[in-house]
Amino acid sequence: MTFLPRASCVFGAVLLLVCRLPGSAAVPATPVPPPLPAVRTAAELVARLEAHVAQPRFSGSLWGVRVDSLETGRTLFAHHADRLMSPASNSKLYTGALALDVLGPDHRIVTPLLVRAKPDAAGTLAGDLIISGRGDPSWKSARRRDDFHGIFAPFVAVLRAAGVKRITGDIIADTTWFHAAPNGAGWTVDDLNDDYGAEIAAISLEDNYADVRLAPAATAGEPGAVTLIQPETGLVLDNRLVTAAPGAERQVVVRRLFDDNVVHVFGQLPVGAKEEFSEITVPRPAAWFARALKAALIREGIPVDGGARSVRWPDAPSAPADALKLGEIVSSPMRALVAGFMKPSQNLETDLIFAYLGEVRRTATTPTWRDSETLALGALRDFLRKHGLPADDVRFEEGSGLSRNNLTTANATVGLLRVMAKHAAAQDFANSLPIAGVDGSLKRRMADPATAGNVRAKTGTLRYANSLSGYVTTAAGERLAFSFMLNRNAGQPANRRVTLELDDMAVWLAGLATRSE
Repeated sequence: MTFLPRASCVFGAVLLLVCRLPGSAAVPATPVPPPLPAVRTAAELVARLEAHVAQPRFSGSLWGVRVDSLETGRTLFAHHADRLMSPASNSKLYTGALALDVLGPDHRIVTPLLVRAKPDAAGTLAGDLIISGRGDPSWKSARRRDDFHGIFAPFVAVLRAAGVKRITGDIIADTTWFHAAPNGAGWTVDDLNDDYGAEIAAISLEDNYADVRLAPAATAGEPGAVTLIQPETGLVLDNRLVTAAPGAERQVVVRRLFDDNVVHVFGQLPVGAKEEFSEITVPRPAAWFARALKAALIREGIPVDGGARSVRWPDAPSAPADALKLGEIVSSPMRALVAGFMKPSQNLETDLIFAYLGEVRRTATTPTWRDSETLALGALRDFLRKHGLPADDVRFEEGSGLSRNNLTTANATVGLLRVMAKHAAAQDFANSLPIAGVDGSLKRRMADPATAGNVRAKTGTLRYANSLSGYVTTAAGERLAFSFMLNRNAGQPANRRVTLELDDMAVWLAGLATRSE
């Protein structure tokens, strides 16, 4: 099977295979100039960067740019570096740095499995099995999403180690540890239909979205075939896909209305077309987890007499105060979790770690109405101040960057990169970033020999907002930190991707032939 690439910032859309980003109106095609020669001196670099951002076609756009030498501390170039900009997924740089600083690279998220009483001598667990979620993002199959059943192996192993052979009560996925709404602050309703806007819950499954297989029938006029790949989602298919004549235009729309479990599939596929896959978010993902875990236990020979359900804040936790811990599921170390959301720019996993960072700050005196996100924002502000960074330049609503209201500056972002370059977790932070031409969201970008394998940077994309911030080593061996943010760019030439406006700048940095001093 071939799955469509996952969109993890804001790529992908309700319209299958129709990307609504960057969303700007294209201007008529213009000749693409040949690549410029490498710059030799810092003065030439400054002149080229200044000429680039000052082009007339950017007259209605906003740039925020800064480039610093990590060796001398000198700022090589700055252009409106104090301007508040929408960073999009460059926000993840802040969440990743915060997690490594506050929790440490070796920290692991521990999810307890709670019961009211231990199993008896016959292995019968009387009552409910409660999975008390803490936001571990690990419960997903491999990249191809073709090992759904393997997700539950650790839970089966814990129960077997505890001697459980039967459960008389319910499987309960309890997400009340997060005091959180199912969406991040500042998200739009449109986001919630797509994989990049999947619901936030302290228990997640498959990043909280399912795959839909689409295929034509053998005869024109017949309904197309629409199938959900993962089981137990609770989604209901409304198949309005028809099969068109061979060679007809392919048109497909996959849509789930807000707060509904019906997936509507409209459009047509021509006879002979290859099967395709789309993604759709699953509402109340913890309930999906509970149903799927129950099915997995039964499949593994552990009968469950009760049902499967979930509970979320502000409802009370399911476990009594004197609940016993039957066992626990332990996540990968934080360095791996940070890389797991940073490289592919995965929003849900970022927001799970962000909410976790908020909840570890909660005390007995914290008001119950103060949500996880607000607590995490407080932790971020404390982190910035501790490291002498301009906290007032970082005005976030959530941690992934999907909010259109997140704002920061090139000054603050380069400052963050400089702090993390000297941090005890510097290598883990650098290793978490996408590498140009190699992996993550930069795998197909900056294949130029100067940048491939060299630039490590976080991408960011929203409608009318593009960012690229990270590290590069020049041809002279000098390490630089940079932040490029371009907002409101509504006049991009049709034959030139907006990402090239940022990538070209990184290529020029990489090719700098002399040291900046």
